[in-house]
Amino acid sequence: MQIKIMTDSGADLTKDLVERYNIKIVPLNVHFGDEQFQSGVDIDIPTFYEKMKGSEELPTTSAPAPYAFYEAYKEVDPEVPILMLSLSQELSTTHDNAVAGKNMLLEEEPSRNIVVLNTKTATSGMTLLVNEAGRCVEEGMEFDALVNHMEERIEQTATLIFLRTVENLIKGGRLDRFKGTIAKTLNIKILMKKSDIGTIEVAEKVRGNKKALRRFLEQIGEYTKNFEDKVIAVSYSTTEEKAKSFIHEIKDRYAFKDSILTEMGPLIATHAGEGGYVISFFRD
Repeated sequence: MQIKIMTDSGADLTKDLVERYNIKIVPLNVHFGDEQFQSGVDIDIPTFYEKMKGSEELPTTSAPAPYAFYEAYKEVDPEVPILMLSLSQELSTTHDNAVAGKNMLLEEEPSRNIVVLNTKTATSGMTLLVNEAGRCVEEGMEFDALVNHMEERIEQTATLIFLRTVENLIKGGRLDRFKGTIAKTLNIKILMKKSDIGTIEVAEKVRGNKKALRRFLEQIGEYTKNFEDKVIAVSYSTTEEKAKSFIHEIKDRYAFKDSILTEMGPLIATHAGEGGYVISFFRD
């Protein structure tokens, strides 16, 4: 059965993954002052990081308009069902706009089969889910079964975040400047996680980079004990060399079947700053 998988650029996907499963991506907007770009279309990740370094104010992101989703759905053969995996509804209006775009098209073509799922995650969490959906379609899963399977997988997705610096949290007003200064002075690193409803919340504060990374790795084992049939997805806002070294550390400790490594896109990187990691995997 032919099925079209779609997502938005809240997902950080590798080129290989996009090509293998023919994923269609609806881009979020990135704003630097009065300048607006479409993530992954007219601004790539290296350019984004370069501009962010040279900007006094942090960039912002905004959801694609409902019409952008409408157009993306309309490009798909009407006989082909569409599964849209959207950025967490708690982080953006992207999900709501994806649903609005679907409803616009259904007014014209009521026989269309389009399902929009709130992934309740972002970045590598969405990477993990898109990869899972693609694998299921490749193996011949029917559309209704795929939707049910992905609803279950969304609830099983764990997403953990490591911030090496709080600088961007202070800049963006998400961390009080006084508390941020104390955190920097005491070399406190922030570990965050995705909540069950799809918000991002502080999990722990750990003093020292090595200790924080060690604790970050320990957390994986608190969510799952069965690794042999699981994939871990890692997105990073550091050098690729450091990221590869980090994923080797993970796989030395936990016997994941496979891993996906991808550079962090604008949505989370804006707040994570340099040296951050996001890891996602399915809980037991």
